[in-house]
Amino acid sequence: MNYIRSALSTDASRIAEIIITNYRTNFYPFFHNESFYFGELNVIDMALEYTKDSEALNNTYVYDDGIIKGIIRISGSEIEKLYVEPQFQSCGIGAQLLDFAVSEKNASWLWVLEYNTRGIAFYQNHGFKLNGEKIIEDEWVPLLKMSNKL
Repeated sequence: MNYIRSALSTDASRIAEIIITNYRTNFYPFFHNESFYFGELNVIDMALEYTKDSEALNNTYVYDDGIIKGIIRISGSEIEKLYVEPQFQSCGIGAQLLDFAVSEKNASWLWVLEYNTRGIAFYQNHGFKLNGEKIIEDEWVPLLKMSNKL
C-alpha cells in the first residue's frame, strides 16, 4: 500500500514538528547552539513555510498512514529534506520516501551534514555515493554532496 502523498497546507504544523524535532535531535549535539535550536528554530515559523501554494509545500510529500510519520521535499533533481519522526525511524519509511523521490520524481542528489554518519550510511545503503563536493552552509555547517548518478 502506498502511503506517500502530496503535502497539504493542513499538514504544515505536523511537517514543521517533524523537521524541528529532527534538527534538534540530529544537529544540536554537533553544534550546541541553544539560542538557535531552542529559540530561533520553532514550529510556528517553520509551519509558515508550508502555507497554501508555497514553493516548499508544492515540493513536499508526506508519508501518511493515518499519521504523518515522515516528509520529503524535492526541488528539481535535489532532495532538499528527508525526515522521519524519530519514533518511527528504522521502520522503512525513509527508504520508501527516498525510493519515491528517485523513481517518481527523478531526484538524484542531496546535501548531507558531514557529521551525520547515520544519514550518510542510510543514503549509501540506498545507492547514493559521496562525490567529493563539500560546502559550508551559513558559515558553519559542513555539507557533503551525495548522488546516485556518478
